[in-house]
Amino acid sequence: MKIVVFDTETVDTEHPYCYNVGLVIFDTDEMRVLTKREYVIEQVWHNPMLFSTAYYADKRPIYVSRMKGRKIKMSKWGFVCREMQTIFDTFDVKLAFAYNSSFDERVFNFNCDFFHTLNPFDNIPIKDIIPFVHNKIGFTPKFKQFCEDNEFFTESGNYSANAENVYRFISQNKEFTEEHTALADSEIELAILLECIKRGCEWNGEYKKYHSIPRKVERNLLIEQHLENDNFVSANFKYKTIRINKEKTKIVLKNA
Repeated sequence: MKIVVFDTETVDTEHPYCYNVGLVIFDTDEMRVLTKREYVIEQVWHNPMLFSTAYYADKRPIYVSRMKGRKIKMSKWGFVCREMQTIFDTFDVKLAFAYNSSFDERVFNFNCDFFHTLNPFDNIPIKDIIPFVHNKIGFTPKFKQFCEDNEFFTESGNYSANAENVYRFISQNKEFTEEHTALADSEIELAILLECIKRGCEWNGEYKKYHSIPRKVERNLLIEQHLENDNFVSANFKYKTIRINKEKTKIVLKNA
């Protein structure tokens, strides 16, 4: 079976105009990479006001260097989509994978609607790599200890299983830094997926995606209520896990 692992880079998450697409075509029977492609999207690249707001606009020199070296092709969004469709047809791609795939899928839907182009993923199911990670890596004692040793935690204090930290774990290179260019990120995401397959996941498997990987160590939550005349009352609670509802009106603390 042939699969594609892909990634996108966008101006922001609210209006995800895409300026960089990368993909790797992989043969799951022969276990080898068949081809790699990367594109810079001309409409966004040549809009300095738009591109300058991108999260990774400071990486522009990387793209310039690679375009000069003919490692990245600059094309309009519609051409990129047509070429991707041709690649998928040529290799008979059956499945697509991305890390946090819901975002990348939204990127293609948004840009295809905006530019009125075909969507190369219309007939190819897209699977999220994160549930594979949660099934075979994220909840293992070794991964949790790796995060403890290197202080890889989320803002809420749980274990961080983003692509960068998971790749650091499987490569045992805690200094690795994700490049945040589309092809480079696709390559590490493929490596993560292959590690999950090696550990027993199936390519077509359906696995549960968890909201977080909780870190069960005792912590303190201090709550203060400020009153008139600079007075306040406070309460201190010990907990191991914390859950805050979507409306941020309820906090649940657990010691288990």
